[in-house]
Amino acid sequence: MGKITGFLEHKRQDEQYIAPEKRIENYKEFTIPLEEEKLKDQGARCMDCGIPFCHSGCPLGNLIPDFNDKVYRGKWKEAAEILHKTNNFPEFTGRLCPAPCEEACVLGINEDPVTIENIEKNIVEQAFSEGWIVASPPQIRTDKTVAVIGSGPAGLAAAQQLNRAGHTVTVFERDDKVGGLLRYGIPDFKMEKNVIDRRVNVLRDEGIIFKTNAHVGDNVDAKQLQQDFDAIVLCGGATVRRHIPIPGADLKGVTQAMDFLKPNNQYVDGLITFEDIISAKGKNVVVIGGGDTGSDCIGTSNRHGAKLVTNFEILSKPTEGRPAHQPWPYWPMKLKTTSSHQEGVERFFSISTKEFIGDDHGNLRALKTVEVEWIFTPGERPQLTEVPGTEKEWECELALLALGFTGAEKTLADQFGLNMDFRTNIEATTKNYATNVSGIFAAGDIRRGQSLIVWAISEGRQAAHHVDAYLMGESQLPLKDGNDLPRI
Repeated sequence: MGKITGFLEHKRQDEQYIAPEKRIENYKEFTIPLEEEKLKDQGARCMDCGIPFCHSGCPLGNLIPDFNDKVYRGKWKEAAEILHKTNNFPEFTGRLCPAPCEEACVLGINEDPVTIENIEKNIVEQAFSEGWIVASPPQIRTDKTVAVIGSGPAGLAAAQQLNRAGHTVTVFERDDKVGGLLRYGIPDFKMEKNVIDRRVNVLRDEGIIFKTNAHVGDNVDAKQLQQDFDAIVLCGGATVRRHIPIPGADLKGVTQAMDFLKPNNQYVDGLITFEDIISAKGKNVVVIGGGDTGSDCIGTSNRHGAKLVTNFEILSKPTEGRPAHQPWPYWPMKLKTTSSHQEGVERFFSISTKEFIGDDHGNLRALKTVEVEWIFTPGERPQLTEVPGTEKEWECELALLALGFTGAEKTLADQFGLNMDFRTNIEATTKNYATNVSGIFAAGDIRRGQSLIVWAISEGRQAAHHVDAYLMGESQLPLKDGNDLPRI
């Protein structure tokens, strides 16, 4: 795969970024693509490693050495065909996936791994620019109908797979545009929304029906859906936000991350004005939570023109390299510095927020913190303890809570009479993704909890296989390897 000596001849080369002071002036994507010859060199680095552990690192089972080899040889159309065998939306994952495949790359044992994610993005962008990605409606339609609730990556993947099987698929989305958190959670500087629109246009041309402003359990009757459709696939995500139960949490200025990010995406889309959003302009902003959502809040705050952006993380600062207890090829919990961090933020680890402090008008003006340490005892859960004498007050007019999600909303479970597990997710196993109600299936974050975009697409694809088998008695849709998936 690739060039036999490629990994010896070429070093890893990533895309470059537009300078932070320039890119924060707008919400455009800011990567500078590599030249084609340099991309070929990166594909050439893929080793003839015998056992491609990158396959196990990728929840989709992408045929990574195969498309790397095609890129190295300049066979971009063949690379695109291989990529689409297992991944319905590589333009999404090529921008947003944390690339567990790269952490499992054999070359990564003692060198920088292959730039798998960037190669993936360039393959699909080349395919779109050349016009290779076109609608491919099924030649034969069944008489079966399927409702997919939720139009995030899991819902879109399930819908496309079931449509390919010939079923008539209708996707219900409660927001005004298709895409789920891809649309109203991910900032445009990470993925511009025309990337979603061009793929959705292909799906529409393939025959998938999209209904927006359609909130099941609100303005769409769940029981009626059960009567109208032969099967229902729940892909609504894990949308219940984690709160922080401390004094002052109800002050004006203490804001959930999604209440901050969604209106900003609507503003960028021209749907509302800047006056309609929660603005960080001229404010001392504290982002509580050190994950990707926190990073998105940092990048957005800097684009608003925040006075100062500070980031708190209650966990200890990770190591910059792979921790000893997380050896290759496992996913390592190491320090991650994103492009948003590079744009300006002060980061603090092992710190816990104790109280939000308001002014006489109920507005946030400061918060109190304390340093913490984690005590690890073998066989027991880690214990969090406060460090005496480390209390501190921070000036703050906007606190953004990027604390993750605790599970799925109960609305769908109540409407359809579904069981939920102890983590408040819809109960369904990976054996067949079926819930306790016949004909209703669940996939993605609504079933597994908050997770990665690649897991959402993977579960959407696998659930589609089992829905198809439920409707037809058997299914030709692929489960993992995608070898019998139609070419693009």
